[in-house]
Amino acid sequence: MLRVISLAAFCSMASMRVCDPMLVSLAREFSVTTGDASAVIAAFAVSYGVLQLFYGPLGDRLGKVRVVIGATFACALFSGVTALAPTLPVLVAARAAMGASAAGIIPLSMAWIGDNVPYEQRQETLAQLMVATVSGMMAGQWFGGFAVEALGWRAAFVVLSLLFLTAASLLWRQSRAMAASTPAPAAGSAVPPAFSLSAYLANTAALLRMPRVRWVLTVVAVEGALAFGTLAFVPARMVDGFGLSASAAGGVMVLYGVGGLIYSLLARRWLALLGERGLALVGASLIAAGLLLLAWGPVAAWGVLGCFFAGVGFYMLHNTLQVQATQMAPEARGTAVTLFACLLFLGQSLGVLLVAASVDRGWIAPVFSVAALGVLVLGALVSRKVNGRVAAPAGA
Repeated sequence: MLRVISLAAFCSMASMRVCDPMLVSLAREFSVTTGDASAVIAAFAVSYGVLQLFYGPLGDRLGKVRVVIGATFACALFSGVTALAPTLPVLVAARAAMGASAAGIIPLSMAWIGDNVPYEQRQETLAQLMVATVSGMMAGQWFGGFAVEALGWRAAFVVLSLLFLTAASLLWRQSRAMAASTPAPAAGSAVPPAFSLSAYLANTAALLRMPRVRWVLTVVAVEGALAFGTLAFVPARMVDGFGLSASAAGGVMVLYGVGGLIYSLLARRWLALLGERGLALVGASLIAAGLLLLAWGPVAAWGVLGCFFAGVGFYMLHNTLQVQATQMAPEARGTAVTLFACLLFLGQSLGVLLVAASVDRGWIAPVFSVAALGVLVLGALVSRKVNGRVAAPAGA
């Protein structure tokens, strides 16, 4: 099931990042500024974040895998609608619907891992899921740039629709196979109560009264604004600042994903070497270094190196926060993890809006520099709060 869920997560992340290298081309096609075109990214992020509040309790009630299947089928539908958008407002609305659908995939997959994997092995297992999400990000960023120049941007969403449909079909088959092999619950077994808005609000309020929950949610919102908000404009920086083509800028962004993939493959060793505190601090330092290279590098090679550093660092820091999210409220893990994702992408949408204004005014380098300083402070705060060195699983 983890492998099939990972395929859906791959598609979800590809759809999230596919528009990054398209911004300059979309601005030209619809006769708007690059900042205005970035609404396609902000709309996805806002709807993705807000809908977490819906998917969390729905996953706890109906089953996380079942909700992931429905969300993946919906992504296939709305990706096809996006490909047909005739104007920028319609494109933005279609991207919002796509984000609302994709919101039910990765966070509930994380919650499913939290339900089925012991804490000592969870960092490594989440890193395996991250291989799929990072690969999806790499594929989306590269294919978005390639499609703009070779196929047309609409073709990218047609391909995504077919991939989502394949993933949803495989998930449905795997779920049925597992259900057939699982004994039926005994008569009188506890059944989750029906969803109630008042009960949901009460449960959410109870979670927000926990200091640890408030801390994790605040930190991830700031991380989303500083790291994800700037990420969306790296291809535009490579095109406008270094003169690269859209496909070349998408290719450079793949290095961000390569950095994350390297972290994912070495997560167990780095966790044993640095502990969670070290991962947070080193990760933040690498993100800051990457942003500064992108902001002030005199040639494209510096930006290329910056993408790689930022990728390694982001996944060091973010995976540490993801582990905290799966453990901050085990009795309501689905709701807790989706709150975490909600704040991450609301933070991202705020970051995108702020950086968009700087792009149109030529302030992108100073804004990247301020984000670098903010990430350093954030990493230091996270390093002080999380656990120390974590023992590797027995036999590792």
